[in-house]
Amino acid sequence: MSDEHEMAYARIDSLEGLLQRGRGLGAVRALREPQEAAAFVYDGIRRDWRWDGTDDRCLYLARLVRDLELSLAPVLRRLAGDEDACLRACDVLELLALSGSEAAREGLRAYIGEGVHWARVLESVSIGWPAPWWEDLGDIARARIGGEAEPPWMPEPWTRFGIEVPNRPAAPRPSLDGLGTDELLALLRDERTGDETKFDALRALNRREPVEELLPLVPSLGTEDGLRPLPLLRRAVERLDALAVPAARGWAEDRCPWLARLGAEVLADHPSPGDLPGLVRELAGQWAARSWCGPDRTARRLARFGPDAAEALPHLRRFWLHTPHSYERTAYLKALAAIDPSGLDHVYAESLRDCEETARLTAITSVPAVPETLERIAALRDDPMETPEVRAAARERLASATAGSTGTDTGTGAGTVTYAP
Repeated sequence: MSDEHEMAYARIDSLEGLLQRGRGLGAVRALREPQEAAAFVYDGIRRDWRWDGTDDRCLYLARLVRDLELSLAPVLRRLAGDEDACLRACDVLELLALSGSEAAREGLRAYIGEGVHWARVLESVSIGWPAPWWEDLGDIARARIGGEAEPPWMPEPWTRFGIEVPNRPAAPRPSLDGLGTDELLALLRDERTGDETKFDALRALNRREPVEELLPLVPSLGTEDGLRPLPLLRRAVERLDALAVPAARGWAEDRCPWLARLGAEVLADHPSPGDLPGLVRELAGQWAARSWCGPDRTARRLARFGPDAAEALPHLRRFWLHTPHSYERTAYLKALAAIDPSGLDHVYAESLRDCEETARLTAITSVPAVPETLERIAALRDDPMETPEVRAAARERLASATAGSTGTDTGTGAGTVTYAP
């Protein structure tokens, strides 16, 4: 392994490289080679191997620490590092505590009493842990808060401890979820409605079925300075899918820069048959340049062509295997499935252990229902560290399997991905 500040990813066929990328196969191999894996797991906590802030690693690493029965001592020592190092260790220890580790729980509580970055750790555990695990730390917090260079900004746990939060964000605005769809559209249509209220209206609409009546309002839904669309507008338009294409043709020709960009993006997300060769070339160029940010959008566009996009399959496979940007891995898997679903059973089985929640969710719904995979899905359902969304999906899949709705599924189950690097 290299110096802490030299971030060169190891080969994808090595245990170290798989773990750095958060691949499910890395977790499988680590369980088979625990002595070799231990150093790489600790290195994943010591250094941030995420490609950017959207990638996830803490649950993946916490599971490895637990499943390999590794000592917590090196993780606890990382709390003494700078703030980033401390919080990476904190994220892993928080999850291990939820999984039943008293050492992790008590280690964080002790750090709050004496550590340098104690306030951020206390804020973090107040979000992730049950209140009885931290609400008795009020005396410690009140005694230590006076020496903080920067005042806390989160309401919890400070207000519960009677500590003033000078930089507290503005009080939450009333939810608009109780308004009808027509009322929300009226707010968006009204020129007197402020940007914050329009944002809340878009947020409420995005929790409902897509509303085609939103489309005529889009050109008026820029920020007051006219430089960008309102937050959540892009998401609201995306949810309309092909219904937005006719309007987007006009937006793309508009003189307003943000509206023209939005129109162009919508049209690009709904390519015509003549666009397919260009998209394949675009993906090939992204692979040649090893562009790790952005090919997921190209993959989603190619997925719309189904089997007609077969020429893109080699590039999609390479991206799925090689990318260090784990957040994008699910897009490649979904594109592969849309274009040619054959041979993906092992990929789905591996993805049950992927670091990314979206990959695990996709695998839960798609993996063949064989004993090995059902056992893994049951483990996800019962894991207190797992996200609520994954646990719910696992319960649903297992209930479906129990009811016999999987029919005569005879997939091959877990194994090694056969794609060539």
